[in-house]
Amino acid sequence: MIVNEIQQPRPFDLVGNPIFIGGLGSGFEATLNYRVHDGHDERSGFFNVGGGTGEHGQFQISVDVSGANFQLDRLFIEIFEVSAQDGSEINKVIVPVIYGPRIIQGYFGYRLHSVVRGETLSQIARTNYGNPSRFNDIVRANPMILSDPNLIFPGQVLKIPMGTGGMPKRNPSSRE
Repeated sequence: MIVNEIQQPRPFDLVGNPIFIGGLGSGFEATLNYRVHDGHDERSGFFNVGGGTGEHGQFQISVDVSGANFQLDRLFIEIFEVSAQDGSEINKVIVPVIYGPRIIQGYFGYRLHSVVRGETLSQIARTNYGNPSRFNDIVRANPMILSDPNLIFPGQVLKIPMGTGGMPKRNPSSRE
């Protein structure tokens, strides 16, 4: 039986600030807790869901992490109940995500790019950032797809993080 479920974001989604968290849950006295962390810093709090213990309800919260001093690209989103018996964290759900603002200045979203035969990450970086040496931004945003930056394959769909820092204007005739 599923007690708590995070439906948004999905594992390894590229997220920004605020982080929107949504799902289904049930908690003691209708209270669930959240924590967003990288192991160095965190933002945490609580919210109400459902009508009480044993009742499930939908939730969607917005977590402002602008003041957090995250050191890593990968964050963990946790939703859990605090046990009425001993104060321990129970029915915990953890979803790892990639934090776009750690990758690119002024992060506001991403583009999807389908790799075609003959492309390299440097070429994709030049097209999207105007600088081929920024290919590592693409690698960091796609850890479950790119394990070796020298090996990309036609048909792979990459998330290209976009931000206000040094981004060239789009050419309407370019392919994507």
